[in-house]
Amino acid sequence: MKQGTLRTVLMAFVALLLAVGVAACGDDDDSGSTSASTTSTGSETTAATPGEGKPAVTLGTKNFTEQFVLGELYKQALEARGYTVNLKENIGSTEIADRALRSDQIDMYPEYIGIFNNVVAGDTKTYPDVEASFAAGKAYAERNGFTLLPLTPFSDTDGLAVLPDYAREHGLSSLADLTRVPGFRLGAAPEFRRRATGLPGLERAYGITDVEFSPLTIGLQYQAIDNGKIDVAQIFTTDGQLEGGRYVVLRDPKNIFGFQNVTPVVSTRVLDEQGPEFETTVDAVSQLLTTEAMQRMNAAVAIDRQQPEEVAKAFLSANGQL
Repeated sequence: MKQGTLRTVLMAFVALLLAVGVAACGDDDDSGSTSASTTSTGSETTAATPGEGKPAVTLGTKNFTEQFVLGELYKQALEARGYTVNLKENIGSTEIADRALRSDQIDMYPEYIGIFNNVVAGDTKTYPDVEASFAAGKAYAERNGFTLLPLTPFSDTDGLAVLPDYAREHGLSSLADLTRVPGFRLGAAPEFRRRATGLPGLERAYGITDVEFSPLTIGLQYQAIDNGKIDVAQIFTTDGQLEGGRYVVLRDPKNIFGFQNVTPVVSTRVLDEQGPEFETTVDAVSQLLTTEAMQRMNAAVAIDRQQPEEVAKAFLSANGQL
């Protein structure tokens, strides 16, 4: 490896550790610790590995960087407690993940609460806050044999971004301003065309109808906008690429993209089989996931080309979860 490349990787790794150290400092009190403390060696071993002897769990992830990181975070934390986890990465969109869960091809996957309500539950309501959105999702899940575990602190909301020069040229600061740019070229995931949080939402809330739509694999939109192939790119607000200020994220004053905190969606049957420590372990990871920590981990994978399993291991180790 060239010296410059090695230096870049090492600097990125150090930056990641510094970022996760912030999250670790927030959980110094004993109530946030998942480690067991007993005077009996046998009891301590049992408490530390509650998953031993339980059936294997199949954990699925969707088809982009953040999901790969989330999958590794939950997998490694559960395995450290003795659970057996089979990770199925990159299974596809929400629609595919939902079908896989309903048909027992997977037992759980991380989902965004607004997307769960809109795509899985078919609920197009606009909720006043994330608590109301989560309550609606939980009610639907319980009626359909799922359980939604507690939300992460971070919310990875969909958004649209442009280059700074394009924003200045057209006077863009919010989605409403796009009505002044007829025929703009929008690059987004294929499902953006039909979802209420996509083109239909832009039309309903902002009257945006004159759009040249280009379906793109998530992850390629930044290259496309940098190369001038599109004018506007779908983004996720925890994308590592947004850290440097190279893109202008347009405000969404009518909140069409909703609240997108992550909730692990688990088969209720499987959750009952695994016992209460399973949920405790998953939630201990979820509560560490701040916006800053998630953005840094996403950047480490998408920009610095580290492997999701390595990034997840560094984060979990720094936060006492391994």
